[in-house]
Amino acid sequence: MKVVDVHSFTSVKILKNGIIGIEIFLPNAPPLIVIRGRKGFIMCGYLNINVANKLGLIAARVAGVRSVEEMLNKEVAEVTTKAKEIGIKEGMKVKDVLELI
Repeated sequence: MKVVDVHSFTSVKILKNGIIGIEIFLPNAPPLIVIRGRKGFIMCGYLNINVANKLGLIAARVAGVRSVEEMLNKEVAEVTTKAKEIGIKEGMKVKDVLELI
């Protein structure tokens, strides 16, 4: 296995309370973006909310973002059943969801 310097491929941002934002830069496409908390995560439109739901995960999906900062100000488009159980709702601002994940 070869270890590669990933600075040109990814960006990891420390948000607060152990929450991190990850941007994975893709060729000729917007980045893949995930905000990971201790209990769950918020994903960009590339990822499938139905799979997260089947796996019983606490997850929310946001569409149309190109950075972690942009994601923080967007509204949640879809949530899993487990996310609903802890109070995450469609239409919430992502920055308000951080305390729940």
